[in-house]
Amino acid sequence: MRPRIQLLSPELIGRILREAFELLMNPGVRVGSAPVVELLRSAGVEVGVAASDGVARIPEPLVRQCLASAPRDFYLYNRQGEKAVHYGGDDVQFDPGSCCVQMLDPDTLEARPSETRDLVRIVQVTETLPQFAAQSTAVVCSDSDAPSAIGDLYRLLVVLQHSDKPVVTGSFSAAGLQGMIDLLAADSGSADKLRQQPRAVFDVCPSPPLNWSEFGSHNLLDLARAGVPAEIVSMPLAGGTAPVTLAGSVTQHAAEVLAGITLHQLAGPGSPVVWGGAPAIFDMRTGGAPMGAVETAMLNMACAEVGKHLGLPTHGYLVATDSKFVDAQAGAESGRSAMLGALAGINMISGAGMLESLACHSVEKLVIDAESIASAQRLARGIEVRSEDVRGETLATAMFAQTGLSGEFLKLKETRALFRQEQYLPSPVIDRSARGSEPPSDVFTRARARVDELVSKYRKPSLPEDVLRKFQAIVDREADRAGVAAALPRN
Repeated sequence: MRPRIQLLSPELIGRILREAFELLMNPGVRVGSAPVVELLRSAGVEVGVAASDGVARIPEPLVRQCLASAPRDFYLYNRQGEKAVHYGGDDVQFDPGSCCVQMLDPDTLEARPSETRDLVRIVQVTETLPQFAAQSTAVVCSDSDAPSAIGDLYRLLVVLQHSDKPVVTGSFSAAGLQGMIDLLAADSGSADKLRQQPRAVFDVCPSPPLNWSEFGSHNLLDLARAGVPAEIVSMPLAGGTAPVTLAGSVTQHAAEVLAGITLHQLAGPGSPVVWGGAPAIFDMRTGGAPMGAVETAMLNMACAEVGKHLGLPTHGYLVATDSKFVDAQAGAESGRSAMLGALAGINMISGAGMLESLACHSVEKLVIDAESIASAQRLARGIEVRSEDVRGETLATAMFAQTGLSGEFLKLKETRALFRQEQYLPSPVIDRSARGSEPPSDVFTRARARVDELVSKYRKPSLPEDVLRKFQAIVDREADRAGVAAALPRN
């Protein structure tokens, strides 16, 4: 039996959805672009004129129609064309969080602007850790090699150059998305191949409350028409940009995602889309969004439950912390939410490696989080019946028949055959040694050594020359469009 946590009753999910559908009509959803208004009006949606600031009133029957066309599951593929990430059901996978603007320097323990070398190191470590099914465009590169005007494209390019895994990414502008899709198509071999075997999923965010901005809605439409998966990341802030109650924030989240799915499926029926999110509470003392708070984890879990009720793939933002250091607080907050997300069956969980309420990344924390993730994955597998006894399946009696009351279970072939399936054996980041058997060290020191070990094992993928030429042509084209100079990353 797979263990799980359920926060919402079926009756409460029904109430949440009923009120979410009501919100789509009153007060409605603000939409910020002429193509979106045209798309909605062509589907019979009432959209206010300029005087009412582009508010759309989306009826429930149309939303239900669009929900029916959204796929119930899909896969992301690795560079070799193999299925690597399953969005759907209760499958749970993890990726590093995205777009931190700072990096925790392991020598000074101070945050500094993140650079290309940091992203490369994160990708190298993520590539070697089996706990991470996907990469992410984890940090904003602030160095001179990465012009901000094409920063989204640049980050994706760095990941594609250094990884074979699928990628969780996103574009912060409407103009920059096509170049990123073209990069992925060049890597896959063609736009049709990318549609058939998508390598990446794109986060697309509404602006709370109930606002689909021009670039966000444009990205939804373009991704749907390209057949590239979209992950709708609604971010209600309970008490700030959303109702203070958790149930009220979940209701707002549902309305924002339902509106996004409607836009997405009207543009490309059947294109893959994810019921995602990064909801949080608003801390009334600090004015911040505490990503390590248990209520933030509860919001992510509850939002995913609503998406699961509708039969959709899910995503959430967990395994992060509000601590400024890789300390006990970071471990407690990140480990707790990794467990909760896994027990909730959220398909893709972003946030590993992230500090300071998603502002800062630490590759040392990433490898510590990998251990929490492995433990969460083990818990989610539950307790299974196993046997190596050819005489029939038993729980304990066959082994006692061999040992009697001697307690010598270490000698049994069942022990040798099954212990690796029953137990997760952590890396040296987790210290289980007896005092005196090893020189004492703290977890951050062990994590630094683990990072160095993983980087030494990493091997950069060898990309065909024709793919590299296509990459360069796309970068040159996008740099010209943005009016900046750029080249392929040198790392």
